[in-house]
Amino acid sequence: MYYIGIDLGTSAVKLLLMDGEGKIVNIVSREYPLYFPHPGWSEQKPEDWYEQTVLGIKELIRDVDKDQVAGISFGGQMHGLVILDEKDQVIRPAILWNDGRTTEETDYLNTVIGREKLSEYTANIAFAGFTAPKLLWVKNKEPENFARISKIMLPKDYIAYKLTGVHCTDVSDASGMLLFDVKNRCWSREMCDICGISTSQLAKCYESYEAVGTVLPEAAQDLGIRSGVKVAAGAGDNAAAAVGTGTVGDGMCNISLGTSGTIFISSEKFGVDKYNALHSFAHADGSYHLMGCMLSAASCNKWWMDDILGTKEYGAEQAAIAKLGENHVYFLPYLMGERSPHNDPNARAVFLGMSMDTTRADMTQAVLEGVAFALRDSLEVAKSLGIELTRTKICGGGAKSPLWKKVIANVLNLKVDVLENEEGPSMGGAILAAVACGEYGSVEEAAGKIVKVVETVEPETALVAKYEERYRQFKEIYPACKPIFQRNASVGPGKGADCVKG
Repeated sequence: MYYIGIDLGTSAVKLLLMDGEGKIVNIVSREYPLYFPHPGWSEQKPEDWYEQTVLGIKELIRDVDKDQVAGISFGGQMHGLVILDEKDQVIRPAILWNDGRTTEETDYLNTVIGREKLSEYTANIAFAGFTAPKLLWVKNKEPENFARISKIMLPKDYIAYKLTGVHCTDVSDASGMLLFDVKNRCWSREMCDICGISTSQLAKCYESYEAVGTVLPEAAQDLGIRSGVKVAAGAGDNAAAAVGTGTVGDGMCNISLGTSGTIFISSEKFGVDKYNALHSFAHADGSYHLMGCMLSAASCNKWWMDDILGTKEYGAEQAAIAKLGENHVYFLPYLMGERSPHNDPNARAVFLGMSMDTTRADMTQAVLEGVAFALRDSLEVAKSLGIELTRTKICGGGAKSPLWKKVIANVLNLKVDVLENEEGPSMGGAILAAVACGEYGSVEEAAGKIVKVVETVEPETALVAKYEERYRQFKEIYPACKPIFQRNASVGPGKGADCVKG
């Protein structure tokens, strides 16, 4: 049998076809527009997601026996706000995870409602990217749209709804809404009251590996698949990527170097960082995880290469980097503000330490190292909780760079396991579909049989020591710049996230 994994990303939907043994049969990607109607805003049209997903599925299964397609599931960009009216029509474009318009609402939740209460209700505090602040923004700035809301959904869940007719979500994706009681794996009535909604406006919540329904007859006919194909709830992109990399069970770690960057630590037990610097979410395997999320990771390198240097020769630029651990140039990777551990939408990227002998390669190296240092910030929080790690898996576009993997291994002082397949959320979605269809008895069993490590990048003692010194200096840069970020936030258009107020 075949299983389809759908990774609904920010720039494109990636679709993967996997057989029952975990072999990848085909991969398809289809892009859709991203809109920035005001500085700091980021939106997409859910209708575009579904249109490209349908076209992608047709292309994905074009050359296989379509009757052998048994299940579909998802990984998807988290936190985005999708609102439907009583006729299940999209009310306004989706407000995405990297949208920065909710500074006022985030401050209200963290200061007026209070971080302690938020953590009690949801195991997390408010971040500008989370769904609840977006919902409050619609309530405050678009009351006519707020009044029309019949259902509140997340991006991947809109695709599931269009395929099945079921309003559904899963525990891992719901955890990032700030509307979900993570510990008890249910909606928080207290948070619903704070946001002025009822639990009936939220989708039914499933475990990621549970079937939510089957593909509707009309959708099945359109796609060319048999009726009765199961659709599993799926997971948020990071939890799905963790499944796709075998980061399930207790004490496992995965680093994702995609548009955003994450360090993901799985745990059998529920736990909360007392400062809420890390997210505490439900995991797609039925347990929990801690996660540090930086808003710009591989996108930093893409920005530097494509927009600043004006080249696509990523490998050639990195080849010029000669000495690791000795760079005097530092880069703060906060191109879109930052989430973990600073929770500062006004933070901005900074180069520091250039001199007349600074080279193009030094600057490129600083970008790669800056992302690694920012990941280290979250790892340090995990260490403060008593979590001890010796190795991590890695996935995402940035993981294709041998140099970047070496930098990360030494900055974090972790063995970095490289996987046979680095397909992340789409692979995780396909695995979840296989579990929902009974191909495997559990997510952990499926990941154990399917995911294979082909290489391990080992940290080097001398280089670890050099990067330890560099990291201590890196840690001092953000606190020194923070007052400037705050002042610039209210100066004028384009100067900071607060410029979208009003």
